[in-house]
Amino acid sequence: MLLMPRAVLVLIGLVGIAGGAAATDDPGKATAPRTEFVPPAPGSYTLQRIQRVQDAVLLDSTGRTVKLSALTQGKITLLTFFYTYCVDPLGCPFAHTTLAALRDRVRHDHTLNGRVRFVSISLDPTHDDPAAIAGYAREFTIDPKFEWRFVTARRVTDLLPVLDDFGQDVSVELDENGHATRTVHHMLKMFLIDAHGEVREIYTLSFIQPRMMFNDIKTLALEAGPVARAQAAARTTDRLRGVSAASTAATMNNAGT
Repeated sequence: MLLMPRAVLVLIGLVGIAGGAAATDDPGKATAPRTEFVPPAPGSYTLQRIQRVQDAVLLDSTGRTVKLSALTQGKITLLTFFYTYCVDPLGCPFAHTTLAALRDRVRHDHTLNGRVRFVSISLDPTHDDPAAIAGYAREFTIDPKFEWRFVTARRVTDLLPVLDDFGQDVSVELDENGHATRTVHHMLKMFLIDAHGEVREIYTLSFIQPRMMFNDIKTLALEAGPVARAQAAARTTDRLRGVSAASTAATMNNAGT
């Protein structure tokens, strides 16, 4: 296997290795690494400030442009990279299954309401256009109250600076003739980002411990304090008022017809 931190994506853009993205059999679901320790209580420790996230322009699942800063500021963000046709049991399927379980735990913690989002960025903009990621995202965006954004790039060159900023290496598996196959490999990482857009923790495969990750999220929420909780509550109230107002207007319009 040949590691190519940047060149692999240029290769994807030039030869379109994922254009057809042939599916293969899923060898089975992976499970999270066993926790060999008792995670410390939320707020009993401090997460280091690793780096600020540099801005970039991406595409959401509707094809609209979105700034990365809009997805990494204002809320605690858990960000990962993926591609829609990944079948590696220790890759994207494992990551998104883990995130789905973590999402459910966050949803049931009222102190985190409106304060956490997940962001998944495609590694292969050649294949994963907005329509592709929209279809892929349906399984995970089942709760409209929880923000889980799936985004891609318009072109490979727009994605390269993002990968460089996060230090996300990727590679392509080559066949015996040295030709690129359709399977893109990458080192699974998840990035925990605070509401100010600073990376505070990086989880690699061996350290994807859902209990510890949840405690880290709680720790950042406690660090933000009551002001952030009040702002999140206000956003939730405004959203509910908007839904209520729309419902009332619709009822009045129906009554008048």
